[in-house]
Amino acid sequence: MTVTPPRLVVRTREIDHVEDLLPYTSPDDPTAWIRRGDGMAGAGEAYSLRHRGAEAYAALAMQWKQLSAAADIDDPVQLPGTGLMAFGALAFDPRSAHDSVVRVPRVVVGRRGGRSWVTTIHRDGEHAAAPTLAPAPYGPHWSGTLGPGRQSPEGYLASVRAGLEAIGAGEVEKVVLARDLDGTVPGGADLRRLARALGSDYPDTWMFAVDGLIGASPETLVTVHGGTVTARVLAGTTPRGADADADTAAASALASSTKDLDEHEFAVQSVLASLRPHLRALAAGDAPFTLKLPNVWHLATDVEGELSGAASALDLVRALHPTAAVAGTPTRAAIELLHRLEPFDRGRYAGPVGWIDAHGDGEWAIALRCAQFDIEGTADGADIPVTAYAGAGIVAGSDPETELIETRVKFRPIVDALA
Repeated sequence: MTVTPPRLVVRTREIDHVEDLLPYTSPDDPTAWIRRGDGMAGAGEAYSLRHRGAEAYAALAMQWKQLSAAADIDDPVQLPGTGLMAFGALAFDPRSAHDSVVRVPRVVVGRRGGRSWVTTIHRDGEHAAAPTLAPAPYGPHWSGTLGPGRQSPEGYLASVRAGLEAIGAGEVEKVVLARDLDGTVPGGADLRRLARALGSDYPDTWMFAVDGLIGASPETLVTVHGGTVTARVLAGTTPRGADADADTAAASALASSTKDLDEHEFAVQSVLASLRPHLRALAAGDAPFTLKLPNVWHLATDVEGELSGAASALDLVRALHPTAAVAGTPTRAAIELLHRLEPFDRGRYAGPVGWIDAHGDGEWAIALRCAQFDIEGTADGADIPVTAYAGAGIVAGSDPETELIETRVKFRPIVDALA
């Protein structure tokens, strides 16, 4: 059934410098995309697209194009993220019980390159209220609790061993296995505090908050701007060293690790194969570099190309997801193995998260180092359930105990921010 999109009226205007974007979004359901202070924060909801199932990504991409084509947009600022835009968080798996969502806020406050702006969005015929730009102060400090989820540490070790057996049998070359932590945060908690802590402690990541999913991802899935497409592939991880010498040794060991280099190459080839049909002049680094984060080293490769057609960021997200970095190789076989070995629905963990504008440009990351808050399903005042996730890539030669330790290191950003 074809649904006629509403006509959205969009007005962007430049404003005085905004120091902190998060006070402009909702304390109990924040919407934001920020890196090193630049990005956007949204409030309210002018319109949303929600889908689940095998055709969810395709339906979102098509309906976003229709919504954009119908919109009345006045945007003299013309920066990435101005004009009509939406924040999105998409389910990892089409069999997930969680929606893939693209949300258009009523008000967006943004900052980029020393300039700040406000965008108001409403449906044609509705009263356009003047935006309230007084930032809401942060609520009191709070702390959450996290404990074992549906996949215990012992269960994770067993799953890794089963994954290694599947690799040895030739079923897959790589599989990325995750585990979960479950807990709660106090009812009425100002969730912007978690977002702020993640953005402050991990400034080189994408801090995101969309529909109850909050995290800090180091891995850009795809960025589209003016026909140029870039991506950063991360695969292969080791903890940071305890001192300068140990840290240098850890990075050197990662850069020369056959196991990690093989895992990384699987991920790079997965991205290149997915992008080639849509791009021309596609190029990737000859060898990975080591990327330093506060808690880990990653092997990283940057990819860049030029669009050969009219694909939007959502179209490329659909083509790319899931990459070998979050699923495995071959993809279909790895996904089936995940269904056998992971005793939970990943929801939006390891799915695409980001934003898109009316031109089809946008920035999307993989939802890592994150937690999902059950905001909609919680009664007023009751503790809010939260689930955090972390995973590790399993290839021939992986050691189950080492992979378990890697997940503990990857949980650290969320665990520390909730403390």
